[in-house]
Amino acid sequence: MKKKYISHLIKDSVMELFGLMPDKEVVISCELANKNGVKLNVISYGATVTSLKIPLKNGKMVDVVLGFDTLENYINSFNLESAPYLGATVGRYAGRIDNGVFNLNGTAWHLNKNNANHSLHGGDSNFSKKVWSIKNVKEGENPSVNLIYCSSDDEENYPGKLSVGLSYTLSEENELIIEYKATTTKDTIVNLTHHSYFNLDGHNADLLEQELIVNAKEMLETTNENIPTGRFLNLVNDPFDFIQPKQCPSKIDNTFILNKEDEFSASLFSKKNLLRMSVYTNQPAVHIYIGGNCFYKIKGKENADYHSTSGICFETQNFPDAPNHEHFPNSILKKGEVYYHKTIYKFQSF
Repeated sequence: MKKKYISHLIKDSVMELFGLMPDKEVVISCELANKNGVKLNVISYGATVTSLKIPLKNGKMVDVVLGFDTLENYINSFNLESAPYLGATVGRYAGRIDNGVFNLNGTAWHLNKNNANHSLHGGDSNFSKKVWSIKNVKEGENPSVNLIYCSSDDEENYPGKLSVGLSYTLSEENELIIEYKATTTKDTIVNLTHHSYFNLDGHNADLLEQELIVNAKEMLETTNENIPTGRFLNLVNDPFDFIQPKQCPSKIDNTFILNKEDEFSASLFSKKNLLRMSVYTNQPAVHIYIGGNCFYKIKGKENADYHSTSGICFETQNFPDAPNHEHFPNSILKKGEVYYHKTIYKFQSF
């Protein structure tokens, strides 16, 4: 039974048709706005953030995330030589699983491989490609939208029926608050994250003049196929030491182990727009990736051509391949337990 078309106005949100899937399933767009004029758009396909508009002190608005204007472009982007996952919710397991295999309770689980010989971001039919259900929308102060998705037992060969609830909240302090909760019918592994590409100069600008801070003294060592070796690299005097602000590099695709004295994870600052975004999370790591390249095959919003330095992802999460490394943080969600992940992107205009 397909979802019905929804079109109505709530005081601080608008829900409308965004498009139809190939099987005619409806995809809904929801807009939230706080009292300061920040506007967030989320679609039910992939529980994806399509735009995030921030008012500046000079009275202008800047859309700080990459995205597409149409559902067709979101769907087709997964056929690019390197799928960008613009704004998507990633699961069941963010990052790579070595050889697509992990062991749990004495059983080897063989996942679908979608990245060379490995499983990436949950496999072929991952959460970013699913149509989530919009459960409810909260109006008024701190408006929010709640979405749910139920991943069937053995979907992409993962054990357990996984029920996921996701909320996007737009606070009156200009924070985008993302919270995930999940439960399972069998012991399984879970690692969810958000995959927006941020650019504080605007979604159609270059990123490289912006300043990056990462609250990490170590990062994961990886092979040439981006699989963790199990070793932690000390970042003191390393080019990837971002404890002090540096300009964004042209290439980065690394998992940083966060200093957990506080929940501050990273920040991005635009001198052009005098805008800062600070990232906070309860997760042990942030995977930072610069990209968004659509290879001139698919146009971004407003006819933009996204390239290799169009945006930066702050993928707050557990370590990639954690199920295969005993000394990595636990990624197992047991039956009867609740997975909880909270990340905040806070915006300040100067």
